[in-house]
Amino acid sequence: MSDTILYTDLSAYYDLMCADIDYQAQSNTAHRLNKIFGNQGRKHLDLGCGTGPHIRHLIDLGYHSSGLDINQPMLDIAQQRCPEAQFSRQDMCELVVSEPVDFISCFLYSLHYSGSIKRLADCLHQVAMALTPNGLFCFNAVDKYQIENSSYTSHCAVQDGSNFVFSSKWHYGGSGERQTLKLNIQKTCNGVTQSWQDEHPMVAVSFEELQSLLSPSFEVNIFEHDYEKLIPWDGTSGNALFICVKK
Repeated sequence: MSDTILYTDLSAYYDLMCADIDYQAQSNTAHRLNKIFGNQGRKHLDLGCGTGPHIRHLIDLGYHSSGLDINQPMLDIAQQRCPEAQFSRQDMCELVVSEPVDFISCFLYSLHYSGSIKRLADCLHQVAMALTPNGLFCFNAVDKYQIENSSYTSHCAVQDGSNFVFSSKWHYGGSGERQTLKLNIQKTCNGVTQSWQDEHPMVAVSFEELQSLLSPSFEVNIFEHDYEKLIPWDGTSGNALFICVKK
């Protein structure tokens, strides 16, 4: 499969696949971070917005939100969820906005979909160009050198009489700028099991490299990947929240 066909074909199951994600907590943290580090503006853009759950929560918190994604079926669901928001089908590495925004978010490690260091650098440049002065860019990332290839996450869900098992894991070969997100979905209905597997090519980057890419345009703060507490990154964990203020 291509790197987008799984999400396109199974867009109706995307929210089920992410059912264990606390979108409310992530959105509340993003709001808090914008109040602390940003310019407190309310024009918001979500990169890789998927079906729009973060946008829904941030609109409810008073933001004027918009979103972009490369998968139109997911944008269609997002538009139904957030009829007051604006959505566009775009590659985030070629981001274009009609007017600057105050706050840009990119959760669920979607920044890694840039695919290469060059495209990641392009994306960060476009984000900086799209922000108002002192605007905030908030995203999460994994350090390629801290990936444990044997580790995976999994959860079960039920929908319309079908049982689902969703599993995902990171894999990094130990060198280069390519890592993969491996996905497995099993659907069982009336004793018949269907299975989908896919590997999404992602950009592999260390936190040191990421800070170097960000530093020309942003003041960078790094926190532990914790949406209940704001804890400064300890310098060793490989999963972190980046809070970047446009210079």
